[in-house]
Amino acid sequence: MDNAIYATLTRQSGLMREMRAVANNIANVSTTGFRREGVLFAEHVAALGGAEPSLSMSHANGRHVDLAQGPLAQTGGTFDFAIEGEGFFQIETPEGVQLTRAGNFTPSAEGELLTADGHRLLDSGGAPVFVPSDARAIAVAQDGTLSADGAPLAQIGIVLPADRTSLRHGGGTRFAYEGEIEPAEGAVLLQGYVEESNVDPISEIARMIEVQRAYEMGQTFLDREDERIRSTISTLSR
Repeated sequence: MDNAIYATLTRQSGLMREMRAVANNIANVSTTGFRREGVLFAEHVAALGGAEPSLSMSHANGRHVDLAQGPLAQTGGTFDFAIEGEGFFQIETPEGVQLTRAGNFTPSAEGELLTADGHRLLDSGGAPVFVPSDARAIAVAQDGTLSADGAPLAQIGIVLPADRTSLRHGGGTRFAYEGEIEPAEGAVLLQGYVEESNVDPISEIARMIEVQRAYEMGQTFLDREDERIRSTISTLSR
């Protein structure tokens, strides 16, 4: 029966990871550019030998990021950009170049466009995007061309990793990747809009209740098994 306890404990551990992911999703339901996360469960079956049945253990270390398009909200902000379609903005971070869908940027004193975390927005060539402090009219074309007073300044890079499976959630709305990146075909950049979180709060609350009930069932089994073992030990020791 020890095997049943170990199997249940691995399941409980996975459910706790799932609960943390759901809680994080709910906490970021209003975060611009946030992407819903889930936990991937896998089953590992091992033969015990002899007449013993096989042992099934769960494994829940994998993470799944939902890259579905979130709703677009009109803000009218000059430096608020939203990507319609696939693709990410490139930003410069201490960990290297990373990707994000959060397009609410702010110009620094030097004219660099920065994310809410202070990371610089990069153009299609990987250089920081600058806006002159004396510019009066800032416009962004659908292909990402940034202009000031009618003069083009840079083309904001909208890219995708060549290997989509290499995307790793780096925290907040940032994603790390491995390998090469390529232009996102068919992506459209909209000025004066931001992309909201793609988290559906009703679905997440329903999932939280489901995970909580599953965890409680596992805990009930563990409590009863502990009681059974204690009772057996007490009976044999008399």
